[in-house]
Amino acid sequence: MAFDDLEAELALLINQMDNPPENPHDLYLRIMEKLNEFKALGLPLPDDFVRVERELEAYFKSQAPARKR
Repeated sequence: MAFDDLEAELALLINQMDNPPENPHDLYLRIMEKLNEFKALGLPLPDDFVRVERELEAYFKSQAPARKR
């Protein structure tokens, strides 16, 4: 996939963040997928997407039930 195509897809994801899908996990998976494409192509990762990915990870971890020991 060309760099311009990836940039366009990232722009679409940014727009979806303004109007997030009903399932935040779906958005997280799509962001993670795009970041993996950037990594595979050896491109620098957009800082804002890395930040959003980390924030979503933290959110999901905070929502997970505590494990019994």
